[in-house]
Amino acid sequence: MSFQAYLDTIETKTGLTPRQLVEKAHERGFGADTKAGPILQWLAEDYGLGRGHGMALVHVITKGDRIATKHVGTDGTHSDPNDHLWLDGVATKPEGY
Repeated sequence: MSFQAYLDTIETKTGLTPRQLVEKAHERGFGADTKAGPILQWLAEDYGLGRGHGMALVHVITKGDRIATKHVGTDGTHSDPNDHLWLDGVATKPEGY
């Protein structure tokens, strides 16, 4: 599943866009220096997200909306069409994400 597909599914599961969840994470003090464990625990307890979906959000919370180019246009597990993730919701997502 691509990183973007994980983020789109997270919105369906939680009712919140990835950007809204990132904002909530930052309000809780989670950021670039936060280890994955506390973020995963919060996402599981408050939103029922499993490890795979949680790790996609951990990436965005700690590293921002860019992914490594090694995932762009490949046949790999986390292949995405570009290196920029759309965080503002499925309804407003431009074609090509």
